[in-house]
Amino acid sequence: MMPKSIAETPISADILKNTQQMHGLLDIGPTNFDVGEREIRLLGRKTKIYYTNSLVDSGVIVLLMREFMRLTNNNEKIADVFQEIKQHLVHFQVEEITTINEAVDKMLTGRISVLVDKETKGFSIDVRRYPGRTPEEPDVEKVVRGSKDGFTENIIINSGLLRRRIRDPRFRSEIMQIGERSKTDICLCYLKDVANSGLLKTLRKELKSITIDGIPMADTALEEFILKQGWNPYPLVRYTGRPDVAAAHLLEGHIIVIADTSPSVMILPVTFFHHLQHVEEYRQVTFSGAVLRWVRFIAVLGSIFLVPLWLLVVQDHLLTHQLDFIGPEQKNYNIPLLVQILIAEVGIESLRMAAIHTPTSLSTALGLIAAVLIGQIAIEVGIFVSEVILYTSVSATGGFATPSYELQLANKIVRIILILAVGFFHVPGFMLAVTFFIIYLVRVKNLNTPYLWPFIPFNPTGLYNILVRRAVPTAVLRPSIVRPMNQRRQPQKKQKK
Repeated sequence: MMPKSIAETPISADILKNTQQMHGLLDIGPTNFDVGEREIRLLGRKTKIYYTNSLVDSGVIVLLMREFMRLTNNNEKIADVFQEIKQHLVHFQVEEITTINEAVDKMLTGRISVLVDKETKGFSIDVRRYPGRTPEEPDVEKVVRGSKDGFTENIIINSGLLRRRIRDPRFRSEIMQIGERSKTDICLCYLKDVANSGLLKTLRKELKSITIDGIPMADTALEEFILKQGWNPYPLVRYTGRPDVAAAHLLEGHIIVIADTSPSVMILPVTFFHHLQHVEEYRQVTFSGAVLRWVRFIAVLGSIFLVPLWLLVVQDHLLTHQLDFIGPEQKNYNIPLLVQILIAEVGIESLRMAAIHTPTSLSTALGLIAAVLIGQIAIEVGIFVSEVILYTSVSATGGFATPSYELQLANKIVRIILILAVGFFHVPGFMLAVTFFIIYLVRVKNLNTPYLWPFIPFNPTGLYNILVRRAVPTAVLRPSIVRPMNQRRQPQKKQKK
């Protein structure tokens, strides 16, 4: 944290004092190589230019320096040197600064700070050019048809991707900085006449109350500060790397939080069912999109309940003669089924983590090792029965079909809890665990938003929109769960006389 005495020091009319302050804070030289200083004379005044060369666009600085050089050094007939210099700045983003703290903060964000001798204020010129990549389609939200651009680690590019899709003068982007040392840029995006004013006020209050030295993990750290969910495994915000998804939620009345250095944005508020929607459903015709959604719901339910139910009916001998083929063909096995399933769950999770850390060129070999060597040989030596491999694999596939990675991890934890409840307490354990699971989700609230809405509390219109992908022309009203200030998405048609 910057010392208070220096942070509140105003810019002095003596350029030497300002230079000493800047050198004392930044250690300009070999110990801080990417921070630079340039001295020139403007209208007979000694002028210092400070910059961070790793964050600035050198081409723009060259143009500014050329314009500076055009200024004459004869200032006898100029009444206000400061305003004369300001008028010759060809850049369109120029701010006046009055303290040393402002000069340092602006410079470390990619701007240049200009201090002029005999002047008690200076200039901050935006010449930022952050290192980063071009917008590309996110790996976890790919579509067959649709836009292929995605958010990057640059907050300016991310806000521009949203502005390109919503060219409304009522679209707002509030910028602020969080972190005493990192000073990470955070942006609140919303529609002024749609987003709930109370929710906006709450988010601003929570963000401004954050006191920490830095948030290098960006949006994840913000989520923990804003929502304070503790040990709750279920995600209370939705992350997306697609600008079209973020723009669609803005038009519904949601609020988008963009954190610099993060390739995804946060959507607030959301419910459990927001994490089950995917952009592919809206890139197909209505019926096809509805079918995709139903298949996804079945896959997600299977990822939670398939293995616990199979263990329950096999362990307690609840299968009828017609369904006896579901049970293990091998009646005598060396390891209990509960232990086999837990080993398989740990093995699948280990393979998933190994695939993440394995280079793409070796991922195929890893899949062959997992399928042929580990799975087949483990069955032959008697570690697993084949049905355990089958049902745990189907359950894992349903987890991969979950659009939200955070929801997939939460469902996996619940599945393991259900498996343990069935293994130790049989039918009563399964019934109690499922009951507690539902009650727990009912009690979860996200910024005063019920997590299981529209199922609990029941809302027929919202439930219909969840189960059936409604056609865009018929979606006249915005979801009531976000409490929008303007409920209608489409203007009312004028009745003919």
